[in-house]
Formats: sequence, C-alpha cells, structure tokens
Amino acid sequence: MTYEAPNPAVPRNGHRHAVLKTARVLLAASVALTMAMPSASAQYMSRGPNINVNVGPRVTPNINPTISVGPRVTPNINPNIRPVMPNVRYSPNVTYEEPDDVPPRRRIKKPPTDGGGGSPKTANASPRGVADAVNSRYVPKEIILEITGNPTDAQIEALARRHRLTRVESQDFPLIGSRMFRWRINDNRSVETVIRQVMSGGGVQSAHPNRRFALQQANQPEQYAVTKLRLVEAHTIARGADVMIAVIDSGIDATHPELAGVIAGSYDPLGGPAMSHAHGTGIAGAIAAHDRLMGAAPSARILAIRAFGNATSGAESTSFIILKSLEFAATRGAKIVNMSFAGPRDALIERSLAALNERGIILVAASGNAGPKSPPLYPAADKHVIAVSATDASDKLFPASNRGSHIAVAAPGADVLLPSADGKYQVTSGTSFAAAYVSGLAALMLERNPALKPSDVKDVLIRTAQDLGPPGRDDQFGAGKADAFGAVAAASATLATAADRPGSATKTDQPATR
Repeated sequence: MTYEAPNPAVPRNGHRHAVLKTARVLLAASVALTMAMPSASAQYMSRGPNINVNVGPRVTPNINPTISVGPRVTPNINPNIRPVMPNVRYSPNVTYEEPDDVPPRRRIKKPPTDGGGGSPKTANASPRGVADAVNSRYVPKEIILEITGNPTDAQIEALARRHRLTRVESQDFPLIGSRMFRWRINDNRSVETVIRQVMSGGGVQSAHPNRRFALQQANQPEQYAVTKLRLVEAHTIARGADVMIAVIDSGIDATHPELAGVIAGSYDPLGGPAMSHAHGTGIAGAIAAHDRLMGAAPSARILAIRAFGNATSGAESTSFIILKSLEFAATRGAKIVNMSFAGPRDALIERSLAALNERGIILVAASGNAGPKSPPLYPAADKHVIAVSATDASDKLFPASNRGSHIAVAAPGADVLLPSADGKYQVTSGTSFAAAYVSGLAALMLERNPALKPSDVKDVLIRTAQDLGPPGRDDQFGAGKADAFGAVAAASATLATAADRPGSATKTDQPATR
C-alpha cells in the first residue's frame, strides 16, 4: 500500500471533487455537440434548395415583354443568413418598331434609374418629338448648300476645292428666294463633319443633309370610303371642277380609265424613264377616279409630279427633289398639294411649305405608317400642313397610322379599292390614301368657295368632322373622320354669308342641309 502525501493547497476529499467536476463538464460538452450537429447540417441544407430566386418578367407597359427586370432573391431560411444574391433591378433599352419603308428605329441609350432602382426615366426628345435616328436618314455623301450672295463660277469652284466636294447640280428656288447647290463628298468624311466644316469656313448661308422621304403605303389590302366620307351627297353640291391638285408621288398611269382626262400636266425631277406606279396611280384615283370607282373630287385636275421611283420595297426621294417638286407646283397653278410621303424634319422644305401657305396653297400630308410609338413625321407635322391619319371600314384607326397632337382629321385608308398601274386595280392600305381623299375634299370646298384660305379649309374640316374615339379631339383621329358633305356645305355657307354682305354683286345658292 502506497501512501500519497496530501497537497496542502487542496482540502481533504478535494481531488475526488475535482475529478467529478471534470467528468460533468465533459459529459455536458458531449451532449451539446451531439445535439448541435443535426442543427448545423439542416441549416446548411436549407441554404441550397430552399432559396427562391424569382426571375419572372417585370416590365414597363409597352416595353418588350421578353426583357427580364432581373432576379429577386428571397431568403426562406434563418433571417440572420444573408441572401446569396442581392436584390437587383435592370432597366431595359427603349426602342420603337416600324415598317421598312419609314425612317429606321431609334435606340435610346439605357436610361438612368432613380436612386431606388425605379422605372426608366424619359429620354430627352428632339424638337417636336423627332427621333435623332430619323434626322440621320439622308443620302450618304451628299449635302445641300445655300451660298451667300451671287457667287461666281470661280468662287464656287474654290469652295469645292477647299472642302473636297463635287457639284452635282444647282437650281434657283424663287419660292424661298434662294439658289441651292447639291454636292457630293469626295472622301470618307461624314455628312455631319462636312456640314460643320463648310459652315465654319464662311461664304455659306446654310448647309443641309439631302434627306430621304418614303411613300406611305402598307402591304395590306373597298369602296367603303364613298359612304364613310358621304361623297355621293357632297357631289350633289361640288365635284372639284377646275381645281388643280399637285400630286408629289411616284408615276401615275395617265391612261387608266379611272383617270382619263384628269392629268393636266406633269413634271419628272427624277429623270430617266417615266413609268407608272401603283402608289402614285392609287393616290390620283383616291382624288379623281370617275369610271367604275368614285374619287373624292372626280372633276378635279391633277398636276402629276414624279418625285419617287418605282422601287417595290419602299420608293424614296430626297430633300432636293422635294424642293424641286414644290417649286413646280407653285409655278403651275396648283391650289392644293398632296404629299403622301413621310420623313424627317427639313429646314429647307419647311421654308418652301411656309411660302406655299403664304400664297394660299393648301397643303395636305399623310401622317405616316410608323405606328403608335413613332415620333411625328414630316411634312405632316409641319404647322402649315393638314395632317391626316387613316381609318378602316369600321371607323377604327389603321394600326400602323402615326398618332400625335398635329393630326387634324382622319379618313379611310385601310383596305381601300383604288386604280393601279397598267390599267389594273388594287386593294391597299396606308395613310397616303387617307391624305389623298382629304385633298379631294379640299378641292370640293374650293370649287364652292375659291376665296377660302388654307387656314379656313383646315378649320372647316375640323369643325365638320365626325368625332371618333374618345369624345373631343385626340391624337389618333384628330377632330374625327372627315365629312365631305358637311365640309362642302360649310364652305357654301361661308360663301353665302359673304355674298349677303352689303356691296356684294351676287348672291349664291343657300347651303345644303344635313
């Protein structure tokens, strides 16, 4: 038996007490570890399959619904555990779509969001809402210059050498009091660069791109327009006799039975072989068809101006050609100019339109077929022009029709039966034909009252229109669907009122009633 001397620092029986205490601690730790392991494992597993990632689309109305606004992560586990992915929101790029025969789509840079990741902010717009991409639609390597004063040939050649340009053509435009020069750029400089260089060099009053314009005809295919416009009733009062309408368009089939004796003159600023085309022939038919069909003004005369070629996938023209066409219309006695084409805003064309308006010439244009998201197109959006949108047989808006505060009235333009080239007929659609019907209505009004000013014609069309869509004026139909009978009756009433004034030599017939 071994004797162990007691530790003076430990009380008697202290060693046994320490051993028991240590054993209790170890046992408690073991139990705690056993209980903790399943909990840690469950928590780990819950990190994986229990995470709910919602990537469903959250899109702003009228934005492409295939664009995802980004993932949202919901932590369906211990709230103290942070999500694997943050709460993210993306703002999609904004675009608008349109047919191939109108200015190309605009793509706006990804707009900034608000501080809290809200919806995209509205991008800044160009004047009157014209997209920048629309403004850039012009003939490559061409510019139009308005040179200060009366330059000599030597000065013109010096200008060409200094800016590395080749003169293509030049022409006087008395309508706007200027001589314009069309130039070709001889190297790879952009049109914008050359315009800046030319304007900074002196001697040039203004410089412009030679912009492109497109006919407004859709690829969809009845004489319902006669009823909708109340043409039969209107023709009991007027038929547009001896009113000259300039049609700036593609070639017109002057030999078509519907147009026999209608063409009073023609002009072809394009040059080359003059061929008839479905679009131009259809426009002329909507105005003055008089065989098996009924145009809006069957006794009107048409000044046929071929400013657009015969391309089947969207005939185009340019600023310079349009300027020539407007000049010809002004010098050949046109009382109305029909412009069933659309494109970007152009300062030179605006000046010509203002001069025509000042001369009392009525200007009518198609609103365009670029759809609801398109900015306003020109010349329809010009303040001197009567802009026309298109409707169908049910008085619904033609889906591709442009909208906007500049729309004056609407007219049939969807699935209308009209003459075509080579003596044929077509069922076609577009705001082009709606504009042509309104040009014809203006001719009826001028027959009854030749003293009407452009503003008078526009006012009468708006006052007598049949309201469509929401009550009152709207951006789709303007004042509503044009009413030929109502407009002619109102024009007659205006003339009768004038004749009743003291000093009037004659008195006209009383206006027809509805």
